[in-house]
Amino acid sequence: MITITAKDASGAILARVCHEKEALLCFDRDYAEGDRLEITADERHLWVQPDISVLPGEVYLPEGRMTWRVPAGEHRLAYRPGAFTEPRHIATARAMAPEEVAALRCLSRNPADLRGDTDFFPHCTANVETRNESVFAARNVIDGLRHNTFHGEWPFESWGVGARTDAWCNLDLGREVELDRMALTLRADFPHDAYWVRGEVELSDGEVIAFPLEKTGERQFVDLSGHTARWLRLIRLVKSDDPSAFPSLRQWEVFGRDL
Repeated sequence: MITITAKDASGAILARVCHEKEALLCFDRDYAEGDRLEITADERHLWVQPDISVLPGEVYLPEGRMTWRVPAGEHRLAYRPGAFTEPRHIATARAMAPEEVAALRCLSRNPADLRGDTDFFPHCTANVETRNESVFAARNVIDGLRHNTFHGEWPFESWGVGARTDAWCNLDLGREVELDRMALTLRADFPHDAYWVRGEVELSDGEVIAFPLEKTGERQFVDLSGHTARWLRLIRLVKSDDPSAFPSLRQWEVFGRDL
């Protein structure tokens, strides 16, 4: 059974729908700060779209629960103009089929990811986000978009490091998986942007893999050699000698399969 419940900041129920395999919620409401969706399911792997302003994507619910806080205020700048402001809202959630869960696929993509703590995965965090602005937040690198020829507004949101040389970005998948490879798409608003010439990815199994990077807006792939891990962390990112102080990551895709 899958249940989607819309609640306000006090916990009062605004709307609810239940279905055995695919829940479809539609309700009218001018979103207020503190509004949220709560999705509960017997399944752990769901395909969800919490709002029309968010792309659909796969989530993993270790406790069978997903709490999605409706972005408010400055947080909305990382989404399309007018996001979450229309009075009618739809949300969908369906159980993933066994063959979908077993397939080799992108395990990192989660357009519904939020800043702060979450009870659903994948989830991205970092030790720095430029000026603490939502358009430069770590969650942006798994939002499913790779538009990268501009910066500072949707659909060009990215992870910005604020010129820090010790910046790291962590991707938690919520469970151990078998890793195949990853792809990094750098932000390529040149000459405003710089780029990293190399970096390392640390895996939760203790492996550290070094990789080179080039000045390009195309995907750059890194072999992960079938390692089993729950989380990955980008570390020791080395900036190019470009005059710009602003290397940034637009998208981080990790491909693999569930064990």
